[in-house]
Amino acid sequence: MNQQYEDAIVRRVAAMTQRVDEGKKANLYYYNQPITELNGGAKVLVNGREMGMYASYSYLGLIGHPRINTAAKAAVDRFGTGTHGVRSLAGSLVIHRELEETISTFKRAEAAVTYSSGYVTNLTVVSTLLGREDYVISDKLNHASIVDGCMMSGAKFMRFRHNDMESLEIRLKQIPAGAAKLVIVDAVFSMDGDIIDLPTVVKLCKKYNAWLMVDEAHSVGVLGKTGRGIEEHFGLEGSVDLKMGTLSKTIPSIGGYVAGKKDVIEFLRHASRGYIFSAALPPAQTAAANEAFKVILDEPWRIAKLETNSRQFIQGLKSRGFDTLLTETAIVPVLCGQDEVAFAVTRDSQKAGVFVLPVVSPAVPVGLARLRATVTAAHEAEDIEFAMDVIENAGKESGLIPR
Repeated sequence: MNQQYEDAIVRRVAAMTQRVDEGKKANLYYYNQPITELNGGAKVLVNGREMGMYASYSYLGLIGHPRINTAAKAAVDRFGTGTHGVRSLAGSLVIHRELEETISTFKRAEAAVTYSSGYVTNLTVVSTLLGREDYVISDKLNHASIVDGCMMSGAKFMRFRHNDMESLEIRLKQIPAGAAKLVIVDAVFSMDGDIIDLPTVVKLCKKYNAWLMVDEAHSVGVLGKTGRGIEEHFGLEGSVDLKMGTLSKTIPSIGGYVAGKKDVIEFLRHASRGYIFSAALPPAQTAAANEAFKVILDEPWRIAKLETNSRQFIQGLKSRGFDTLLTETAIVPVLCGQDEVAFAVTRDSQKAGVFVLPVVSPAVPVGLARLRATVTAAHEAEDIEFAMDVIENAGKESGLIPR
């Protein structure tokens, strides 16, 4: 091996190892903490202490739902714990098709296909649809899996300023006439909590004859009267060509999916490596996801409660002096600025019984470290007030907000 490249790898590993070790020595390392009990989702048991959970992606509080648990157990009794392999050969079960039909109905699409994770879904869909002569245009704050899919596709990769429609149109104008082009955006941005300007994105895609793919990892169950996502939120059903989502956030399982026109989905089923060469979802997780979509439609009160809780959390933190950026959803960034401040606020919050976590560089730009706090439908109003009081005290202790 070339010594120059070997040394570069060694340096990268050493730098990260040092950063982790320093955090642990200072008792400021809070990642990968083992949770021993979920206690309904609003509270968790961590290191023997019960804490309020404000880092959960289970936006509708469906973890542990009796109907979903029952469906998962029944699937194990019927099919066992795994499959015989990849879907295309020996691993496809009837429950996999049932889930895909449920998703396509829920998303009001012709068809859907599932993958082993949300990350894999973005990686394989983008890289399968696009080639070297094509163009892909991505919001600057899109999820890392989208960025990786764009780069792996080999297409000409262009970015536009975050949620800036003038910037998007400039990019579209730069693409030669007749070239295939895909615009891809998050529906709800995972670090900022704001919502993409879908009406304008749709208008521009139609004007410039571009395909549109939307990552709905954080919008299904969050946006829309029935939780169907961003199209329902804006009253633009049928406007998105490729509707991507995960099965591991609002849906308490694992996996990812994309829904759209039947011919496109069939193409992906026969051409995308993430489907052809990756093992099928386990039966229990497939059945759990399938039932979860049905629970969302049967229990619309959860969506209404999440909206109420989100509004309380955002407004309450703002009134206490925190900068929550432009969030409109259950993802509520508490801007701290420097990494050290984010770690300090996390430390004091967890000591007082509120489980929040810091997001620091390189996950966000240097100087924009934050708590990436979340609220769910499982929280009660008094729980949220307590959490905000704790975060306020931690913010004052660190000097983030005035005493």
